[in-house]
Amino acid sequence: MVGMIRVLLARWTVVVPLLAVLALAATWGRGLPGVAVTIVVVALIGAVLAAVHHAEVVARRVGEPFGSLVLAVAVTVIEVALILTLMGQGGDKTATLARDTVFAAVMITCNGIFGLCLLVGALRRRVAVFNAEGTGAALATVATLATLSLVLPTFTTSKPGPEFSPAQLAFAAVASLALYGLFVLVQTVRHPGDFLPVEVGGTVADGDEHIDLPSVRTALTALALLLVALICVVGLAKVVSPAVESAVESAGLPQSAVGVVIALLVLLPETLAAIRAARRDQVQIGLNLALGSAMASIGLTIPAIAVASIWLDGPLVLGLGATQMVLLALTVVVGGLTIVPGRATLLQGGVHLAVFAAFVGLAASP
Repeated sequence: MVGMIRVLLARWTVVVPLLAVLALAATWGRGLPGVAVTIVVVALIGAVLAAVHHAEVVARRVGEPFGSLVLAVAVTVIEVALILTLMGQGGDKTATLARDTVFAAVMITCNGIFGLCLLVGALRRRVAVFNAEGTGAALATVATLATLSLVLPTFTTSKPGPEFSPAQLAFAAVASLALYGLFVLVQTVRHPGDFLPVEVGGTVADGDEHIDLPSVRTALTALALLLVALICVVGLAKVVSPAVESAVESAGLPQSAVGVVIALLVLLPETLAAIRAARRDQVQIGLNLALGSAMASIGLTIPAIAVASIWLDGPLVLGLGATQMVLLALTVVVGGLTIVPGRATLLQGGVHLAVFAAFVGLAASP
């Protein structure tokens, strides 16, 4: 019996996703009492930790910058499915869900994860170093995508309110997908060196150096378990979303707080993976994950929402409010000033975390 427990503990990254699948199957579409919600939350946390482990295995096999794309794209694709599912069931009540979730993802990644990576890197080496060329290009793409998709609807006049007309939504979808595809091409084919970790002296690290390089079979197994874990993360997040909505309503918080909580749950794997990369003196990988997740969240969600709007009932509100636009503008300006030198101290990490704290505070009390 003791030996079996030891084997299970040694292979927890395989066992936990399977247990999460069982929890998801047992709770899907059912109302949950308090004890069941606690069990689901524990399974959700276990799935997140397993997803981070398997993502790192795949990343070690494929190398950078391809490794940073694996977790970001996988999580975002499933996040899109979650948003579409909730919007399909919620009607007018979820008209702003896509906007709230995408904007929350941008704030979490570009301030929360970004700031934590800089903070951890600076605590270890006094100065966190990264590649300014690649990171700056990523931030510019995020800023453009966010402006085209989330800011412009507030000022267009073809439809009343912060909504796009069908033609405008189609343009935003095509532009978002094209920009994201172009960035992936630049990151992985044309200029991959701009997204590799750099040493303290400014030397680009060799992206092909791997310690204990996993075999192809191990990497494929990890990829399959990563997808299973991520599906469980999003599925279990949906299972607990009614409890989240009830808690938000009981606390007197605005409906937009639901999108923030969903984004926080879904982005947990990226957050942990980015922090672990920063602890290994690979701040650039953490920044790639942060900005890549923000970019994928917009670049894949908007086209999917545009297509889904053909059959979804109710309005689709994408335009940000004044407070949200101020936070977005502050994020872009502060991010640009942080990136230009290619190095950051504790101060820059603290500034980004302060902006993130302001976002969370204003989401709870607008």
